[in-house]
Amino acid sequence: MTRNNPGPASFDRRQMLRQFGGGIGAMGAASMMPSNAIAAATGTSPIGPHFPAKAKRVIHLFMNGGPYQGDLFDPKPLLEKYAGTKPSGADLLTERPTGGLLPSPFKFRPRGESGVQVSDLLPHISQHIDDICVLKSLHADNPNHGPALLQMNNGTIIPTRPSMGAWFLYGLGSENANLPGYVVLCPGRPVRFSILWNSAFLPSEHQGTYINHSTIQPDKMLPHLSNTKWDDQTQRDQLDLLRQINAEHIASRAGDSVLRARNESMQTAYRMQFAASEAFDVTRETKLSKDAYGPGHFANGCLLARRLVERGVRFVQVYYGNGQPWDTHSGHDETVPKLCKNIDQPIAALISDLKERGLLDDTLIVWGGEFGRTPTSENGNGRDHNHHGFSMWMAGGGVKGGTSYGETDDFGFKSVVDKVHVHDLHATILHLLGLDHQRLTYRHAGRDFRLTDVYGRVVHDIIA
Repeated sequence: MTRNNPGPASFDRRQMLRQFGGGIGAMGAASMMPSNAIAAATGTSPIGPHFPAKAKRVIHLFMNGGPYQGDLFDPKPLLEKYAGTKPSGADLLTERPTGGLLPSPFKFRPRGESGVQVSDLLPHISQHIDDICVLKSLHADNPNHGPALLQMNNGTIIPTRPSMGAWFLYGLGSENANLPGYVVLCPGRPVRFSILWNSAFLPSEHQGTYINHSTIQPDKMLPHLSNTKWDDQTQRDQLDLLRQINAEHIASRAGDSVLRARNESMQTAYRMQFAASEAFDVTRETKLSKDAYGPGHFANGCLLARRLVERGVRFVQVYYGNGQPWDTHSGHDETVPKLCKNIDQPIAALISDLKERGLLDDTLIVWGGEFGRTPTSENGNGRDHNHHGFSMWMAGGGVKGGTSYGETDDFGFKSVVDKVHVHDLHATILHLLGLDHQRLTYRHAGRDFRLTDVYGRVVHDIIA
């Protein structure tokens, strides 16, 4: 899709926009423009579903750093028997050298009517296991954070491809013209940062909107959004005048879709002052609701995710924290209980909240990190990265609850039964959204690209 360069004339118009009071706030909000709002101006309408969808939206709970599957969803009793040894099958190459097998000290038990095994570290999530499908056989291509983060978020270790959220918007658009269709909540900066939610060669309106929710007040999360100099009517009058000027300018530059898109972005920025401020204001929640999620950044992120998806945001990612909190190369057994305590209550509350509001059936929750961790020891009491076999889970959005799929080997090191590659995970998520991963393509640099590259299969066995 070819876009024309607006040329030097656009510089003068940008100066005029600032003089008319839009300023930094309006331009900043314009970068958060949802896809459907711009589609009418650019002609880049969403592809639309290829078949009836089971899910309308996705919440991705991202445990950046990589949680150890053997602590949470994939118990391996043989680790006790062979502790400290390194038999065949426990000697796979990972990022760093590791020692012998290291059992998990945490206990498992069957949960719910389904009897799926879940760790005692997750008592609240365990209560919802009958809504959850545990994928025990994930595997990826690289044991390093940067490439693994890219593959999980962008479908490839190459840092020039669109993120999966951008593909979702390209395929389906947004359900709310006044909010971004793709929001990333993280109290800090994960490794690779903004490249994980970029749109790359897809139209720029599909990129994710990053919100640092370290401070939960809307004006802190969304700085420069509101225009403090002009009241609503004055802004409306300015925009109406700019629309007339722009219409004359566009008429003299036929075919300039970027210029039309910029014009529409100013209208969207105006509307967002009110919709976004309300959506991100958790003080509007009852005390009972806030108490259900509990305190902390991740709890606030889960609550915000619910508020956003119920207002039509297509894709919300909630990163656990700044940097790589789950990257436990040392002090693993001391750190993991604290991490689990911080996620357990909020995730359970999110599932309950969505279910009570009738949203869980068509909202897909995806939980996991960029990879797992080794069943062998590092630094005596730590665990290295493990891309050979790890666990994730999905809930709602058309998946079979109360089930587990796939298996790792006897030590939980490598996927061996019903293996699910990251490409398969992405193909399955797209399928649940009504999108065929082989047909959702974009022509760029002389070839058709897609989220799953030239790979991927839909895991039909987990679909209800």
